[in-house]
Amino acid sequence: MTSKLLMPLASIIVFASMVGCSSPPTRAQIGTATGAVVGGVVGSAVLGGPIGTLGGAAAGALIGNEVGKKR
Repeated sequence: MTSKLLMPLASIIVFASMVGCSSPPTRAQIGTATGAVVGGVVGSAVLGGPIGTLGGAAAGALIGNEVGKKR
């Protein structure tokens, strides 16, 4: 049930944060957002609960930011 609510909510948050930008997002910003969403979903699936989701989102954001910077 949680994952059914998490993905649409995360998509809406990412979309809404990108709409307000006056310039296109950088690759690092895109990588951070994508990494946070994917990490949150994986953390929730693997560890379960809010701690797993938040930890996965934080780790995914860090990894996504670094990958985005290097591209």
